[in-house]
Amino acid sequence: MLEALHYTAAAKKKGSYALPAEFDGKVNQSALYLSVRAYLNNQRHGTHDVRTRGEVSGGNQKPWRQKGTGRARQGSTRAPNWPGGGKVFGPTPRSYRTGIPRKVRRLARHSAFNARANEGRIHVIEALEFPEPKTSRLAEILGQMDLTGKKVLVLTHETRPQVYLSGRNIPGVRVTRFADVSAYEIMWAEGVVVEEAALGGHALAGRGDRTTTREKRAKKAVAAKKPVAKAVTKKPAKAAKKPAKHAPSKSEGKAAKPKKKEGGDA
Repeated sequence: MLEALHYTAAAKKKGSYALPAEFDGKVNQSALYLSVRAYLNNQRHGTHDVRTRGEVSGGNQKPWRQKGTGRARQGSTRAPNWPGGGKVFGPTPRSYRTGIPRKVRRLARHSAFNARANEGRIHVIEALEFPEPKTSRLAEILGQMDLTGKKVLVLTHETRPQVYLSGRNIPGVRVTRFADVSAYEIMWAEGVVVEEAALGGHALAGRGDRTTTREKRAKKAVAAKKPVAKAVTKKPAKAAKKPAKHAPSKSEGKAAKPKKKEGGDA
């Protein structure tokens, strides 16, 4: 079960929020690629155009006669090899419309939410109800979530014009409905702020001080940078070396033999 940070409407931290069962942590890279490519292609207007030799002005007559000048034969000054002539194989207006199956689009959106949930970048907040557009109030809420200066995607449960008008003047902030968000927009954002009613999960009781996965990773990274003092252990004193035993030499090993007496016994 994945969790996210939970905030009140005033951006005060409440604890953790259990995301619904559809947040299973699985990310399909292929579906994300197809969805992002289709989104970017569909943003193109396709109005690019160049003039061919039939569209440029001039070139109604031969620049010089066919023979007798010593120069290469030319039929028009608007041929592609002439300065100011027409362009060959240039871009022409066309549609870049790219479609993907509905199931792939849903899978990509599901994978994008899982990717952000795995990274701990989803922030769940209570209902954002603004009586009037107020940019400073929305900026203060994002500041308390440590999202100032980042690319933030604010997802509301319903269409809220006051919230949209409050966020459109903040650089890097997009406000849209949860049901209308695309996979590209989710992957574009560095932080995703979602209204509690849009997700359908539940808050975890008695876990206000619990840290998220992202905070745990940050603490581990800080702890890894600190030098660890090693305990100094004294080595036991070495005992005095005993004299090494060696094999006796030939002179030592052979005992002195008694000399034979000359002559017989007296």
